[in-house]
Amino acid sequence: MGKVKLWIDGQEVEVAEGTTVLKAAEELGIFIPTLCFHPLLRPSGNCRICAVEIEGYRGLPASCSTPVEEGMVVRTNTDRVKEFRQETLKAILMDHPRECIACPKNQSCELQELIAYVGIEIPYKAPTEKRFEVKDGGPFFRRDYNLCVRCGRCVRMCNEVRGVGAIVFKEVEGRQEVGTPLDRPLEEVGCQFCAACVDVCPTGALMEKLPRWRAEAKAREDSFCPEISDIVLSLYDRYREREYKSSICPYCGVGCRLIFEVQDGEIIRTRPDPTGPANNGLSCVKGRFGIAEFVHSPDRLKTPLMRKNGSLEEVSWDEALDAVAKQLSKYKPEEVAVISSAKCTNEENYVIQKLARAVLKTNSVDHCARL
Repeated sequence: MGKVKLWIDGQEVEVAEGTTVLKAAEELGIFIPTLCFHPLLRPSGNCRICAVEIEGYRGLPASCSTPVEEGMVVRTNTDRVKEFRQETLKAILMDHPRECIACPKNQSCELQELIAYVGIEIPYKAPTEKRFEVKDGGPFFRRDYNLCVRCGRCVRMCNEVRGVGAIVFKEVEGRQEVGTPLDRPLEEVGCQFCAACVDVCPTGALMEKLPRWRAEAKAREDSFCPEISDIVLSLYDRYREREYKSSICPYCGVGCRLIFEVQDGEIIRTRPDPTGPANNGLSCVKGRFGIAEFVHSPDRLKTPLMRKNGSLEEVSWDEALDAVAKQLSKYKPEEVAVISSAKCTNEENYVIQKLARAVLKTNSVDHCARL
């Protein structure tokens, strides 16, 4: 692939053919604001926030979808570009409610960051009535399309990347809105509840439901003053110390890398790691929503149990392993078979087959995914 040389804001850069202006600017460390763009999705250029000025071009093309050309001269922050972005963002915000302080995404919202960067004052009186009823996204997330800016990220993620098509654009009262085909529940349109749509949403339109500890706190606050409970909890949550740790999902052997949000030594939320080589920033419903309850379940066994006198009793690992080894020693290699589990990691499955072949001397090894 050949190289293309161009100038962006007076700086020379050489990039591969087919590179977009947005990506070329990133290589120079030049920031161009975006809204509909996401690195996991094909560029669409719908929102026009990333518009730039290019010599010889009519209008202001979208940098996220415009490929570079030899000798191209790009300006990303002229007065004309700034004014265009401001007017475009004002149009996007015309029916967006001003409920930031009570929104769970307050201070982690891309729209807030965009407004601050573009530099506009909110140009309208806040809507007093919601256009849409807040809907469940199954047991895991909620959909408040009053906060939607119609960037299309969730629609493209569900269709282009996940290949499900559970979320679509549809016409409502003469305008394009996000929803499900024929407005049916997500359970009926093939949704896998992977929450990839939630992860790419730039606002609070798609948000996972409250973790257990926060749901309990909200119930207490609602009993005192439900009108401001969301605001109180949002402010309180902002100052809770938390850690973010990247590790491998324990559910199966695919090796998806997740980011675990930990508070007070407990996992409260998981998200796919964008840098995970096996999952490329995606996860299944189990990895996204099932780990905290699974890891911290009070029913989870923490010590081995052995049946003694008709009941199961806790024993040490040494005693349990000795009992297993004693029972296995009664059988010849051809009388033993080992079945491993898809819920183990690849490393654990390797060790169990090594145990079977090297210690138990059997080649009768299989995997539960074939049953």
